[in-house]
Amino acid sequence: MSTSGHQARIVVGTDGSDGSAVALKWALVEAELRGATVDVVHAWQYPIVGDMAGMAAYAVSYEELEQAARELLGRSIESARSERERVVVQPVLAHGPAATALLDAADGADLLVVGSRGRGGFAGLLLGSVSQQCASHAHCPVTIVPAVWRDDSE
Repeated sequence: MSTSGHQARIVVGTDGSDGSAVALKWALVEAELRGATVDVVHAWQYPIVGDMAGMAAYAVSYEELEQAARELLGRSIESARSERERVVVQPVLAHGPAATALLDAADGADLLVVGSRGRGGFAGLLLGSVSQQCASHAHCPVTIVPAVWRDDSE
């Protein structure tokens, strides 16, 4: 915590991918060093499905998808927290595009943390579209954690 009484706040995105798990672990290490809290954001969207080429899509309810997203968020936090129990973590479940959710959550934050690539995109890309959008539009510093980062403090 800074001397001005301001509680530092870090926002980190998770989508269940290996890259976002590494970014979450990095954010927890950084939060411990700064005395910061961590908002862990998982964004989800109700898919637009229809009859494509004669293949009818099965119906999944909004509530089922929201519950699955909530469970993924909980699992992501639980698996990353093992060594950083002292860090105050706030889960944030957001409905909408990931970049929009992260940018909104990072309003007033001290740092936004994202993985270099998540679930989407092509394997050869160094940065995913969400990390690019966050780096371009955030109103706070952004750290993009490479998937190869290793916590040497353990």
